[in-house]
Amino acid sequence: MNIDDIIAIDVHTHAEVSCRQPADEVWQAFEAAASSYFGADRRPTIEETIAYYRERRIGFVMFTVDSEFEVGNRRIPNEEIADAARDNSDIMIAFASVDPHKGKMGIREARRLVEDGVIRGFKFHPTLQGFFPNDRMAYPLYELIAEYRLPAIFHSGHSGIGSGMPGGGGLRLKYSNPMHLDDVAADFPDMTVIIAHPSWPWQDEALSVCLHKPNVYIDLSGWSPKYFPEQLVRYANTRLRDKMLFGSDFPLITPDRWIEDFDAAAFRPEVRDLILKDNAIRALGLER
Repeated sequence: MNIDDIIAIDVHTHAEVSCRQPADEVWQAFEAAASSYFGADRRPTIEETIAYYRERRIGFVMFTVDSEFEVGNRRIPNEEIADAARDNSDIMIAFASVDPHKGKMGIREARRLVEDGVIRGFKFHPTLQGFFPNDRMAYPLYELIAEYRLPAIFHSGHSGIGSGMPGGGGLRLKYSNPMHLDDVAADFPDMTVIIAHPSWPWQDEALSVCLHKPNVYIDLSGWSPKYFPEQLVRYANTRLRDKMLFGSDFPLITPDRWIEDFDAAAFRPEVRDLILKDNAIRALGLER
């Protein structure tokens, strides 16, 4: 990524529409519920997303979510995202998503993707994948990520996915309590752990883990900054100013809206560049 030519780094964007395979009908009900929850129904292709971010000179991290085990929908191929990042490496970073339930086959896939030289991290969504992050089932996959000293993003807190569906779409919120990540951060100090989103209703747990573990960051995606809990803003302005990352959750929330609301919120001027860009350079290992 050409960090000198970009104004910010969005560490949380989703690949929503594949150019290589048709949409999976199993996912359509979840997608409709998420559109209602977020008040957004835009679903751009990967190429459209790249053009959107390039126009704004914002670097971004993109990933899919492998929920084939728990939800049963076909994921967008990690290779499709990696190929896009290879062709747009000045602006885009690819993370892979491999469900820990896939065991040794998942580890083989993850190693192949990393050794191909494009994947720079991994994305986990405990609620959509149906596992506690500190389940020892996932540890062999974390061992691989730590071996290469790569970051891993974990969804935390409430999930807009499944909200309003009967039974929440069968998804369990309990898996996404960020306190479960305390074990992961302790057991894998060489793996950067990024707690995604304001972690409502467990915001204080996320702040505690981030304050205690040097390898933990928080990305601020999924909410408009004007709705952030007071304690999150307070710590972002003070003791955790070097550990907060800009993330939008595009396309459900756009970086245009996020940055506009961020500038109007109670963040101190001196933390703006840290959150929008500088902290991500360190967390993603992009130092020159």
